[in-house]
Amino acid sequence: MAALFSKENRQAFTEPLSLNNPVLVQVLGICSALAVTAKLEPAIVMGLSVTVITAFSNVIVSLIRKTIPNRIRIIIQLVVVAALVTIVSMILKAFAYDVSVQLSVYIGLIITNCILMGRLEAFAMTNGPWQSFLDGIGSGLGYAWILVVVGAVRELLGNGTLLGFNIIPEACYNAGYVNNGMMTMPAMSMIILGCIIWVHRAYTTKNTK
Repeated sequence: MAALFSKENRQAFTEPLSLNNPVLVQVLGICSALAVTAKLEPAIVMGLSVTVITAFSNVIVSLIRKTIPNRIRIIIQLVVVAALVTIVSMILKAFAYDVSVQLSVYIGLIITNCILMGRLEAFAMTNGPWQSFLDGIGSGLGYAWILVVVGAVRELLGNGTLLGFNIIPEACYNAGYVNNGMMTMPAMSMIILGCIIWVHRAYTTKNTK
């Protein structure tokens, strides 16, 4: 049991959450992070979908890595990711159709997400299944929490709601408060994400000195 949660395995899980975050540090997966964060619900679903697909694709590729010819390794990785994306897409259409419609083509575009291909190529191809699974979970959650924060800020300030529930009291509107319509525009996701990156890098730089 101790070996399963060794220092190296813990680092594989925790580093992508902050110190080596795929969005804040590696600047990967930016397009989808900007596209699906107008509301909190699709941001959560997208984050969880990427987490599941990253974790299990890492495990599968790690299990078969020694049998994959080097010249076609990228094709094999794409096939594995495409199969998992198809399964996740079908599950969403069956059990969360409205969210699936909101996410539109972006679920399918997980196949080309730089985070997945980066972790498969840089980690799963050289590490065992368990460590690859932890790395996939950590990378997925590191991506997901960024989407959740951006989605929550945009929905709250843009619509006054979270997950469709009214958060800002009616008294505030009666007193003259107005929702910021700019928050629903794609450009605001870039600004909010830029602020998060700025705060994160300022914090990590201060603590590493």
